[in-house]
Amino acid sequence: MSFEYLGLSDELLSAVRDAGYDTPTPIQRQAIPAILQGRDVIGIAQTGTGKTAGFTLPMLDILSQGRAKARMPRTLILEPTRELAHQVSESFEKYGKNSKLSMALLIGGVSFADQEAKLERGVDVLIATPGRLLDHFGRGKLMLNGVQILVVDECDRMLDMGFIPDVETICQKMPQAHQTLFFSATLSKEIKRLTDQFLNDPKLIEVAPPASTAATVSQSIAIIGAREKSKALRELVATEEIDSAIVFCNRKVDVKSVYTSLKRAGIDVGQLHGDMAQPDRMDTLARFKSGDVRILIASDVAARGLDIPSVSHVFNYDVPNNSEDYVHRIGRTGRAGRAGISVTLAVPADAKAVLEIEKLIGRPIERKALESVKIRDLSDEAEGAKPKGSARGRSGSKTAKKPADATSDQSTAEKPTADASGDTSAKADDTQKDAPKARADQPETSDQSQPKRSGRRRSQSAKPQSDKKPSEKQQADKAPQAKDASSQPERSDTREKSSASERQASSDKDRRRSSSPKNHDHRRSSHHHAQDDEPDHQIVGLGAHVPAFLQRPVPKRG
Repeated sequence: MSFEYLGLSDELLSAVRDAGYDTPTPIQRQAIPAILQGRDVIGIAQTGTGKTAGFTLPMLDILSQGRAKARMPRTLILEPTRELAHQVSESFEKYGKNSKLSMALLIGGVSFADQEAKLERGVDVLIATPGRLLDHFGRGKLMLNGVQILVVDECDRMLDMGFIPDVETICQKMPQAHQTLFFSATLSKEIKRLTDQFLNDPKLIEVAPPASTAATVSQSIAIIGAREKSKALRELVATEEIDSAIVFCNRKVDVKSVYTSLKRAGIDVGQLHGDMAQPDRMDTLARFKSGDVRILIASDVAARGLDIPSVSHVFNYDVPNNSEDYVHRIGRTGRAGRAGISVTLAVPADAKAVLEIEKLIGRPIERKALESVKIRDLSDEAEGAKPKGSARGRSGSKTAKKPADATSDQSTAEKPTADASGDTSAKADDTQKDAPKARADQPETSDQSQPKRSGRRRSQSAKPQSDKKPSEKQQADKAPQAKDASSQPERSDTREKSSASERQASSDKDRRRSSSPKNHDHRRSSHHHAQDDEPDHQIVGLGAHVPAFLQRPVPKRG
């Protein structure tokens, strides 16, 4: 089947032929007629299957009639990244060169003023990232009640990047009569929930299993040591026949370090990550497409945003955190029937992630041998498990100390209990001043509180005899207590003395604080008693608390 049987206009067919395409892909054969009929569509297809043209071509045909109004776009396409948004705009420019439709791109890193100027003139096609779109909407520079077609591209990537709440907000602002198109590499439960909420009787188009990889891509994996990755990558770059290659890293800091390492080796490389300014990112992509840069080091932010058919190699410097990202990464090569090569560098600690990838793609990945580094096996945990083992050892040593500390604390806690049982008779000879300290030493357990209360009653009853010398029996009772105290470890005794001194200081501080207001009240009360003795100077109607300046007698005039 050719494009002529899909119902596209002659202008679009001419643009498609000029782009070098004669036969539509499976996603294009099913999506284009359904979109032209006005149906909502859910397209499940992996990257590189031509799904961008699958919604671009019918949208251009629909927009050929009508005219856009100021700040009211006729169609809206949401993309998760700036690179994807820019590539979709290139697709509209390529296929819409024979039309007079206007287009605007709302992405970060570009001046608001320039984007607002385009919105004021009116646009037929608005391509945006969710965050920047909502920024313009919040400023009152954009209205969405004129949107005829809404396209949410790379829905699964939107979910991974946390844009789903923004997508829901945007969908809720759409007019009631509009067409909605969802495209994704996978159909998760969250995406299914969105489609059930915002799509009306959609047509589900699934042209390939979401976890499949292209048959034209040769996949291999090298199991090496963690510190040998840079050396292994340099060997791969030197030995493989590379036309253009992408090296994927999990972290931005690794992108920078790998870029620096290859740059020092005299290799033409470029880097692409989220911290780069938008002009620098676009310049790097342009140089990579033109061939000025042969190898591109990128983070996953670019895994879905690169549409370069001539990529011959994909190197995974790190095993992806998500097994589905592996499919998206190697989908950058082997496109349009071309052969591609994918090599992944892994360490023994990545054994579980590698097994998940092999389970997802349905076959084992071939092991690759390298000359400059030692090849290991996934079952060899000596390298990968070493950091984890040392960490467990440190935590294990801390865990081993906890029972000893608990025993020490328990013995310390048991000491006051033993002293309390032996001090019942001795407390009768303590002074009233020491009573708060004795009460502070009581444990909080209910089993031991009852003897304490009986000891306090004896102490109160024995107060008149506190000046007498202790009896021989009392001295004999105190001797074992002193012996027990001296037998305690020095560390526990020091801690006990410190806690006792702290309790004594706290008790003295509370007594001073409580005694201060009483003395003040006593002075005030004695003063007012003196005023009561002088009825001639009593201030009537103000009560007992009279300011001092009103209490002075007023001299009588002659």
